[in-house]
Amino acid sequence: MSHRLEDVMALFDGLFLPRYRTRLVRGGDEPLYLPADEATPWHRVIFARGFYASALHEVSHWCIAGARRRRLEDYGYWYLPDGRDAEQQRDFEAAEVSPQALEMLFSRACGRPFRVSVDNLGEVEVDREGFQARVEARAERYLHEGLPGRAAAFRQALVAFYQEGASLDQAVVAGRRRLSPAGSRSVETID
Repeated sequence: MSHRLEDVMALFDGLFLPRYRTRLVRGGDEPLYLPADEATPWHRVIFARGFYASALHEVSHWCIAGARRRRLEDYGYWYLPDGRDAEQQRDFEAAEVSPQALEMLFSRACGRPFRVSVDNLGEVEVDREGFQARVEARAERYLHEGLPGRAAAFRQALVAFYQEGASLDQAVVAGRRRLSPAGSRSVETID
């Protein structure tokens, strides 16, 4: 199975452009979320440099963000670059467990490998294995308790396309069946 970014973008756009006015967009060096504005009538989940893993990761953040956060650039957060101290790294990892758990589930649905990102090249000792264990535990909890609504829909579309041989259109339809009629208030959203 080939893993083309155009397919992931088509699945995302097919699922979420009509209802949420949101598109998945290939970007430059840094990922970014931009709400719709005067120049662009749709919200943009921008992933870095055409990387497949970045696309899945940025989608996972969008799937967790609540309606209020989706009206703010980068969901109202600011990013601390490499060189975080120990406390900042703990905060980063705490905020990243759920998105990376979803990314792991999306990667598995596509049949692609997943690797956690501790995203810190500073001098702080990072416990990659411990973080990996927390991400895996959260992914298992999602599987047992249910994924947020948009994440469940996206994962279903990925499974249909990559594992069940559905066409892009069929996979979008399969994913849409997972969206609640009123636009889901997910299991876990961050408003």
